[in-house]
Amino acid sequence: MPLRLPLFPLTVVLFPGALLPLHIFEPRYRRMLADCQAGDERFGVLPADPLHDAPPAGAVGCVAELRGVQPLSDGRANIVVGGARRFLLTRYLDEDTPYYLGAVTEFDDTAETVDPDAVARLRTAYLGYAELRHALTDAVDEEELPLDATTLSFHVAAALEVERAERQRLLELRSTPARISLLLELLPAAAEAAGRALRVRRRARGNGTGLHRPDVAASG
Repeated sequence: MPLRLPLFPLTVVLFPGALLPLHIFEPRYRRMLADCQAGDERFGVLPADPLHDAPPAGAVGCVAELRGVQPLSDGRANIVVGGARRFLLTRYLDEDTPYYLGAVTEFDDTAETVDPDAVARLRTAYLGYAELRHALTDAVDEEELPLDATTLSFHVAAALEVERAERQRLLELRSTPARISLLLELLPAAAEAAGRALRVRRRARGNGTGLHRPDVAASG
């Protein structure tokens, strides 16, 4: 049965199980937030259309559940949402709201056998990537990875620094093995990029300290 859901087109991708902080400032989305708080505290995040703002019917998004709201004095608000189930936008509803309202159908991955070896390789590859990202951001919290393969695949997808089109592709896949396979393709390049960024950061920190920098070749 289709679900009636307020819609919030964004240039970011929300994954099931992920947390997303948002700043609400447009009047129409202030109204949406107020309506959500008065209702079931859910709305849909889906990709913004660069030409028309409203994503077309058939777009895939993720249900966002309100986890925290910080009202600001001028009517704006900072909120945190958590990703729930994914949905397919069936059609727009013609109701008297300043924000988009849609009829959506929620869905999950299809039931398939997942290769334990692929899951193990994903965990190993992601831990290597996460170590680089943590060093880059000075993160100190130890990350605990989900045991379930589907949940793990969404966890990795949410943390991976890749182009938005790839993130949307990961969201839309209805196969856990296919998502794991795509993540294993994307992780090496993402890890390489994180490693380069970390080396640049460390070189920048060493400038002006008198430290020897063997990566700078002597000329002349």
